[in-house]
Amino acid sequence: MDEFAESNRRMWDERAPAHAASPGYQRARLLADPAELSEVVAFDRQRLGDLTGLDVLHLQCHIGTDTLSLLRLGAATVSGLDFSAASLDAARSLAADAGVSIEYVQADAYAAPEVLGSARFDLVYTGVGALCWLPNIELWASVVARLLRPGGRLFIREGHPVMWTVDESRADGELVLRYPYFERAEPIRFEAGETYVETDAEFSENVSYEWNHGIGEIVTALLAVGFRLTMLVEHDTIPWVPFEGRMEELAGGEHRLLDRPERLPLSYTLQAVLEKQG
Repeated sequence: MDEFAESNRRMWDERAPAHAASPGYQRARLLADPAELSEVVAFDRQRLGDLTGLDVLHLQCHIGTDTLSLLRLGAATVSGLDFSAASLDAARSLAADAGVSIEYVQADAYAAPEVLGSARFDLVYTGVGALCWLPNIELWASVVARLLRPGGRLFIREGHPVMWTVDESRADGELVLRYPYFERAEPIRFEAGETYVETDAEFSENVSYEWNHGIGEIVTALLAVGFRLTMLVEHDTIPWVPFEGRMEELAGGEHRLLDRPERLPLSYTLQAVLEKQG
């Protein structure tokens, strides 16, 4: 790993136990009822469709609540990949407590074909807050294409790249664009001693590095490696609070701007089918 990825990995390793213990990830609810889904996958369910019999990979799976939920939608097999050992410890513990078999592998997302095998999956799923940790969207698209069988599908629900540009620190309620919309080689450096879930934990690994990728860059990268775009839907909600004091909570763990929510897309769903290797 380079210095940016290593710093991010240390941050996620430190925060993973707090995430697993937090009410926000609803571990107890998932274990209490074998039919329950994470709120993220429940939001995605209608667009995901029937997963019966599919071999599914969850890239950048974190602590495995969404991964478990994908299995509960009928997948034949589900694998999860993440670069954080602590996140995968929590994911394996959740799967064991739920009494299910999920393959978890520790690796950088770009190394997924090497550690998991090529043309192995029918569906690659990646959830909100994943792509911002990857510096090169073209390389990522080629990785996803290698992982899928011909006719396989990519499913993304992700924070909208316009949302990522907004200055989250402003207290006046104005939506001011501060960060890059387009991918740049140099990452955006953030330093914060908290995390996005309710916790009393204190952290020492507080530096992270992120990259934005415009919608056009993502779609173009996928088309270039043989995907056919089948869905692109923008949403005015997102399953966390990106702007403190400016959001309202809706059903299912979604959040939306209090003031004129039509001003800003907060997330999007993209699906694409691999027709040929680019």
